[in-house]
Amino acid sequence: MSDTPAQRLSDADYHRLSHAVLASVEAQIDRWLQDDVIDIDAARTGGLLELAFPGGSKIVLNTQPPLQELWLAARSGGYHFKHVDGRWIEREGRDFFDVLSEAASTQGGKPLRFTAP
Repeated sequence: MSDTPAQRLSDADYHRLSHAVLASVEAQIDRWLQDDVIDIDAARTGGLLELAFPGGSKIVLNTQPPLQELWLAARSGGYHFKHVDGRWIEREGRDFFDVLSEAASTQGGKPLRFTAP
């Protein structure tokens, strides 16, 4: 993780920030569907968002309220992100949206870029 430790958020702040991430991912996928970029099926149940790619692979995003983390599971592996200095960062210091973009591009077979809300 980066040199700056994650600070404990209030439950309300964690909920607001983590769900804003899921909403922004859903909004980006909706734009891609509308613009005929790629057909990714997004299914959300509470704090879990499953992205189904053409060809059958999936990426799963999941909120983890007790740990105040966001989890990302993809073909490339599983990643845990904590909120640090306004960004979701994993242990090696990589940003959530960078990891998601890389995994989605690989699994989608074309360059795909997600950005923070």
